[in-house]
Amino acid sequence: MLKKTLTVAAIAGVFVAGAAQARDQIRIVGSSTVFPFSTAVAEQFGKTSSFKTPVVESTGSGGGLKLFCAGAGDEHPDITNASRRIKKSEVEKCAKNGVTSITEVKLGY
Repeated sequence: MLKKTLTVAAIAGVFVAGAAQARDQIRIVGSSTVFPFSTAVAEQFGKTSSFKTPVVESTGSGGGLKLFCAGAGDEHPDITNASRRIKKSEVEKCAKNGVTSITEVKLGY
């Protein structure tokens, strides 16, 4: 099973390299509040590593979690940022769609 990462913070979030094995870039979606910070971190990651800069999209916390929990594979994001904790209903939706190994990381207030 692919391991996916959820990044959560009240104000700021960042990514943790997830399972973007078949794709050549990590795909991150989520919070518009966290977007500027995660974009800056993604750009720094691209500049200082041998990997391509991750693609970061601002979809909102709920929109990002909806995309994240829709399934695993190349057509789904590897990481989502949220300005809140993941809801029980979202964890259940993830599990229903085969996303069972979620790592939630709280970065700050």
